[in-house]
Amino acid sequence: MMNLKGNPELTPKNLMRPLKNYGIACMSMGFLIEETAPVVWRGLMVMSAVEKLLRQVDWGQLDYLVIDMPPGTGDVQLSVSQNIPIAGAVIVSTPQDVALLDAHKGAEMFRKVHVPVLGLIQNMSVFQCPKCKHETHIFGNDGVKDLAKILGLDILGDVPLHINIRETCDSGQPVVVSQPQSDAAKAYQKIAMEILRRLPVPPA
Repeated sequence: MMNLKGNPELTPKNLMRPLKNYGIACMSMGFLIEETAPVVWRGLMVMSAVEKLLRQVDWGQLDYLVIDMPPGTGDVQLSVSQNIPIAGAVIVSTPQDVALLDAHKGAEMFRKVHVPVLGLIQNMSVFQCPKCKHETHIFGNDGVKDLAKILGLDILGDVPLHINIRETCDSGQPVVVSQPQSDAAKAYQKIAMEILRRLPVPPA
């Protein structure tokens, strides 16, 4: 999605240099293994990989470090939440019932390990036909908003199910970069601002 491939270089201190594009430094297990190789790890291996990506990367001066985690409440989530200070978690879910179950568990897990949950994002919220403009809620209507009420959390925004988002991601040109004035890009920009508003102000 960020149009990045290849193996990270090493610094003289034996730290990995993150790959960069669009002014963003990125690090992924995908840079360290073959493109089609699966990552089938559990327990200590997961914790070791998380530690490597966090502590053995020359991140430099960052404004924010965003960690994209898989759904669920397993080893990755626990390892990250217990090993580094986290300013806040954001839960992303489609509105369908099966996805909402995982989202609910994820929010409760972060609360149990004392990580503030900043809010929820409703992904693939609505599909608009490009020809007739009719809107269809393919995955259900307002499921994430209902969950937010149950959890007492805010909705940070909605991301539509839009072909431009898929096409620009697949081409490695995120819609916020390639089509910044589009409605899809504005949805992401709004979400980013809502997250920033809820983060604690770092010390000067």
